[in-house]
Amino acid sequence: MNTPRQAFVHRLPAASPDDTGALVAAVRRGDIDPARIVAILGKTEGNGCVNDFTRGYATLALKQAVSALSGRSLEDVARHVAFVMSGGTEGGLSPHWLVFETRDAPPASAPPDLATLAIGVAMTPDLAPRDIGRSAQIEATAAAVQRAMDDAGIASPADVHYVQVKCPLLTRERIESARRAGQDVATEDTYLSMGFSRGASALGAALALGELSPQAALSARVCDDPALYSGCASTSAGIELMQNQVMVLGNSRAWHSSFAIGHGVMQDALDVDAVEAALASVGLAPGAALRSPGQSRVAAVLAKAEPSRSGLIRGRRHVMLDDSDIHSSRHARALVGGVLAGVFGDTQLFVSGGAEHQGPDGGGPVAVIARLAR
Repeated sequence: MNTPRQAFVHRLPAASPDDTGALVAAVRRGDIDPARIVAILGKTEGNGCVNDFTRGYATLALKQAVSALSGRSLEDVARHVAFVMSGGTEGGLSPHWLVFETRDAPPASAPPDLATLAIGVAMTPDLAPRDIGRSAQIEATAAAVQRAMDDAGIASPADVHYVQVKCPLLTRERIESARRAGQDVATEDTYLSMGFSRGASALGAALALGELSPQAALSARVCDDPALYSGCASTSAGIELMQNQVMVLGNSRAWHSSFAIGHGVMQDALDVDAVEAALASVGLAPGAALRSPGQSRVAAVLAKAEPSRSGLIRGRRHVMLDDSDIHSSRHARALVGGVLAGVFGDTQLFVSGGAEHQGPDGGGPVAVIARLAR
């Protein structure tokens, strides 16, 4: 990377899965340059399951909006912009979009005296149904994470604080297409396939970041050993794609951004100590000032949620895994969303369910993007 760049983060409300009004308004105000958008993350109000079509609906609406606003073709937008829609806003979570831009830094800007937010994006080739949840997906994701780091100009994995992956799942049609080709798949349970895809993608991130050795990552039985995990990965599966879309967020002195990112790893759903560690790493402290409307420097909060396999949280029994009406991942999103909302005084939180190989059992990574005080 030769020309210094700046990263920008915009958190916008969404009244429905196809609501692009706030994005259009931000572009018209000059707050966002649509030609410089590299990724949009979204929390949509679906069920987060296989048949959550709010993700694809939102992706289509946002792609069309970015295309119209920037004058780029839909194909060009699809090739170069990552759209990561995470379904499920249980509890008090508020649907919203996180829009990420990269721009060239102004010529007169001085080199930063600290590392600031850097963004890199990369895509894998389309995956075959037989690859989902297996070593082929792990390897493809690891390669994409490395390309995204190169795109961001981040040389050291220690400078990476968050890796967002949008990955595919298996539908009945995709399973049958594999069968017709004489191939098997990791699972014929379409819901379980979401976990296999998320887990393999997380192991790929762990491999790329050196959190796991190649032997450990590539020989792992996906979704089997919770001790194998990434402390930076957040993966979300959806029906609307067949490739893995990867965004790496870290800090670099080569960037002249007005933001920085830090992260912690929650050991369980109540681990606010990890949240406070993430805050401290970007120069923030918990308390009334953090929660005060209009004073917060918090630009985005990103976290994973997963019920512990033991059925316990700090020795107390939970019943998330025993509810036949509402899937446990939906309970976990609501629980972690509530814990984080109390810390930040805000419900526009990107809390994603399904944390296979993303943090320890019952926990998960949490990242905070903050505006710099200067």
